[in-house]
Amino acid sequence: MERVVITGMGVVSPIGNDVDTFWDHLVAGKSGIRKIDTFDTDSYKTKIAGLVKNFNATEVIGKKDARKLDPFCHYALAAAAQAWNGAQLDFGMVEQDRLGVYVGSGIGGIQTLLNNAEKLRERGPRRVSPMLVPTMIANMAAAEISIKWQALGPSMSPVTACAIGNTSIGEAFKLIRGGEVDVMFAGGTEAAVTDLSLAGFENATALSSRNDHPEEASRPFDAERDGFVMAEGAGILILESLTHALNRKASIYAEIIGYGASSDAYNMVAPDPEGKGAYLAMKKALDDAGVSADAVDVISAHATSTKPGDFSETSAIKHLFGKKAYDIPVTANKSMTGHMLGATGGVEAIALVKSLQEDIIPPTINQEKADPDCDLDYTANVARKQDLTIGLSNSFGFGGHNAVLVMKKYLS
Repeated sequence: MERVVITGMGVVSPIGNDVDTFWDHLVAGKSGIRKIDTFDTDSYKTKIAGLVKNFNATEVIGKKDARKLDPFCHYALAAAAQAWNGAQLDFGMVEQDRLGVYVGSGIGGIQTLLNNAEKLRERGPRRVSPMLVPTMIANMAAAEISIKWQALGPSMSPVTACAIGNTSIGEAFKLIRGGEVDVMFAGGTEAAVTDLSLAGFENATALSSRNDHPEEASRPFDAERDGFVMAEGAGILILESLTHALNRKASIYAEIIGYGASSDAYNMVAPDPEGKGAYLAMKKALDDAGVSADAVDVISAHATSTKPGDFSETSAIKHLFGKKAYDIPVTANKSMTGHMLGATGGVEAIALVKSLQEDIIPPTINQEKADPDCDLDYTANVARKQDLTIGLSNSFGFGGHNAVLVMKKYLS
């Protein structure tokens, strides 16, 4: 089987629109949660989100694509370009039919749908764009990346809710490991902070309403957490077979060594209280990697800042690692980025790669009051310097979808 390495990474996020800025802000514990200024929130209880700032689609992806595509595709194309350029790839280095794209989105082009629904109501059916459907469907980010880079290999847009990024990366990893392709774009993207989606999550009582102190609103594992914070962006990686990467003398950031997926088979939105599905996904990932639980140095938690979710994940970690669970640092990137939904797995995978490269664990900010039910080492408030070799990245989604990656520092 082929070994699989990461040779390129790209990020668009509430705390930075390139990998270096994103990482610097993550390590510094800088929150990207702000008051929503993209639509009127006067009638909403929740008025905050993790919005992408200082992103000009026309400048980043060109006027034509900026005009015709939904923001979730804008972010995906921008992150994919960063990853491709960072990998120092060009069209002569990879066979086009062995270049693939696995990039997903949980909600797709919801802003495009809302804009056209308004046109339909106010101006009639003839004003609805003939490009409505291809612009809003969730596979279009993968399609546009495939078109732009002439990737003739497998292209897929997994829909596993907030586990999408890890599902995409994990399934791409399996393709490369099995020798079917040489290079894959993999990750997730989302641009779902709209009036409709905010209302839906708010009415489900899922969101934090700490509007007066937005930076303190996302607080995974803290006893006073009151819900998650919606966010947007994209995280896309270039995965490559080690053979292909070495042949072209590529710089290698890290290695993916395992992937596990499972289902809670429990509830449409609530996680299994005992974390059975999360436990299974983590165990399968470690088994796939051929490493023991004792080898894990850090866990990047899904950790959305909801009471049921954080408790369930903590329970799963304890079940898998036993007493060692208390010795493994856990980090929750969403304390700073908010919950980027379909984009979160890709972005958090990139954060874990940087951790392994630099031997730094980003903090989980807003840890002020200990929760007796969430009593692990959550790397509270301050980043930690520590030797790292193997890390686990968790992503879980509505419907009970679980996807876990095992990554390793690249040691040649």
